[in-house]
Amino acid sequence: MVRLSLFSRQLLLCVAASVALMGSAPSRAEDANAWQSVKKAGVLRCGAAVAPPYVMRDAKTGQYSGFFSELCRDFGQNVLKVKVEFVDTTWDNIVAGLQSDKWDLSMALNDTPEREKAISFSTAATDYNVSLVYNKNNPKLPKDTHSLGDIDKSGVVVAVMSGTAQDKAISAVLKNAQIMRLPGNDETRLALMSRRADLLADANITNMLLTEAHPDWATALHPNPPLAQQEVAFGVRKDTSAADLAVLNGYLEKQVKSGAVNRLIKTSVQQMLVQQKN
Repeated sequence: MVRLSLFSRQLLLCVAASVALMGSAPSRAEDANAWQSVKKAGVLRCGAAVAPPYVMRDAKTGQYSGFFSELCRDFGQNVLKVKVEFVDTTWDNIVAGLQSDKWDLSMALNDTPEREKAISFSTAATDYNVSLVYNKNNPKLPKDTHSLGDIDKSGVVVAVMSGTAQDKAISAVLKNAQIMRLPGNDETRLALMSRRADLLADANITNMLLTEAHPDWATALHPNPPLAQQEVAFGVRKDTSAADLAVLNGYLEKQVKSGAVNRLIKTSVQQMLVQQKN
């Protein structure tokens, strides 16, 4: 038997460990393959927090619609060639769920500096700002309401979905009005319609649905300059490769340039208006 010196044995152990690590680690070429893990699983999981017309969910069937839902479905089925699964979540959890790998994409996220610390973003699918809908017959509000100063008063209640970009936006500018934070779109809308809240702060496109559905009483305050002007995009995990992100961005840029996104927005708005009438 050949006896190895202590140095030789240590050297052999180091070489063996290095070989084992090289064999277990994926190559950079494999890492660069777009959406490889999604394709391997055969399903694209889309994190879904309801915010019409971006993301809508039929209460009876559980089916998702809305223009971000359609974009996620089309990207999964026609680009990645996999099934698409929508995972229910809330706006409070939509970033944390993405970080913990509960889904692959978070839909309809505002690209904010705070969120960019935790996740990455695709290119924008559309723009966003905050408007506030109110009942024009509400005696607590002036007839010529045209600024945030007109509503930022003690006794005025503003409903908003907790954890959203609009929650952060109005929290920064309203110092006297009471902010009523609620879990979802249905709850905030009901608070306004039942007059438990005097105003509803939400995305400008979402609030357009309410004013068009109820022109007899609903009107909107659009702050000037626009409040929380941002881009709305898909959220992805921080470790998403540049190649993966390029595939998603290329898809979105094509949809925006072709006018497909605008058509999806119009379809989603009309669909929501029909649902509200029924």
